[in-house]
Amino acid sequence: MHTAPVCIECGTRSNPCRCRVVGPTLGFLAFAVSAVIEWPVGAVVYVFKHMKGRRIMAHPATVVYPKVANSIPI
Repeated sequence: MHTAPVCIECGTRSNPCRCRVVGPTLGFLAFAVSAVIEWPVGAVVYVFKHMKGRRIMAHPATVVYPKVANSIPI
């Protein structure tokens, strides 16, 4: 039996219970999906253009996860 990853962020003031579960969990899932696509592409681009490849590989962590996790306050 497998369980889905659950991310919990406590101490936030974005909702009355001060804990977030849905936003960080969906952020992690979006991060994982985008990383599966973007990391291999970034690795190929890195061979020719180092900085562009690094930006592509960092995109899931620096853009996708924060946008998804912060868009859902619970």
